[in-house]
Amino acid sequence: MDFALSEEQELLASTLRRYLDEECPITRVRELVADAAGNDGGTWKALCELGIAGLLIPEEFGGSELGLLDAAVAAECLAWGGAPAPFLGTAVMAPVALCEAGSPEQRARWLPGLASGSTRVGVAANELASRRDGAGVEVRDGRLHGTALMVEGGPDANFFLVPTEAGTRLAWVDAQADGVTCKRLTTIDRTRGFAELHFDATPVADWLGGEGGARRATQRMLDAGRVILAADILGASERTLELAVAYAMQRKQFERIIGSFQAVKHMCAEMVAELEPARSLVWYAAHAFDHVPEEATVTALHAKAHLSEIGPFIVRTATEVHGGIGFTDEQNLHYWFKRVGVDRQLLGAPEALREQAAREQGWIE
Repeated sequence: MDFALSEEQELLASTLRRYLDEECPITRVRELVADAAGNDGGTWKALCELGIAGLLIPEEFGGSELGLLDAAVAAECLAWGGAPAPFLGTAVMAPVALCEAGSPEQRARWLPGLASGSTRVGVAANELASRRDGAGVEVRDGRLHGTALMVEGGPDANFFLVPTEAGTRLAWVDAQADGVTCKRLTTIDRTRGFAELHFDATPVADWLGGEGGARRATQRMLDAGRVILAADILGASERTLELAVAYAMQRKQFERIIGSFQAVKHMCAEMVAELEPARSLVWYAAHAFDHVPEEATVTALHAKAHLSEIGPFIVRTATEVHGGIGFTDEQNLHYWFKRVGVDRQLLGAPEALREQAAREQGWIE
């Protein structure tokens, strides 16, 4: 068995990182987020031209028909660059749900737009993992009522995918439909746009799958979303580690490079020791999604939970290596620090995910 990325996946990663480094460096991201959180300045369109939006979409609908590991590689690169791209909902969760539960007519109607990047979808699924008082969406008389929080990519979405009734129904909703109110949320993560949605007797454009099909599709898109969030944390952590090591090799104190101090060496070594095993966990979770379906949910839960714990440690330690300047705005580290902080909570915090994993494995009822 080959435990490394394929040549094609390595090429995908190198192409993405080169593009982001040249065309959307962190200085460009800084300019974009100063204008508005989630404003990609054409970055998403350019990424779609590279095929990012269609990675999981069948070839007959304009996609590449690749696996979740390829999408995880892409997510890691996007986070490494701090890219303002609506990748999670539009390129991963919505295509997975459509491929699992959509009828042939629904797939033909919606997947080509997703593959080209002309259609953006915000997935309102966070209430399935944790719900604040007053939040949640229900169906009455065939219409949606309620509130969904922290919808990634929501402010610029053309459609919303809304699981209801504990994930037993999947609603495809036009963003311009009557009764939809989309409010842009201000979060600590300025590299991506998030929205709060309110539905007031909102009509549904399409229902995906029957009860059984919708339930399975909901679980599959949650599994995929959690793996992608774990990969996002992985990429952000890797970038801050690189920056910390580079800084330690050029910053001097007492006429010595600080990287020569044992304490700084230990900090960098601890970050590497946490990061490298996590990479294998993310890759295996992505592999299991497509090839070991009986393990897909548990590995996705564990991958997201583990990365949500080690990610904050790595970005915090990388900031500490920089000393006092690491906490300032001009150093740019805070973009990845805050991105990891939001990723930790999306689709479930680590404590809740581990509890769910224990239920899946029959350890608790």
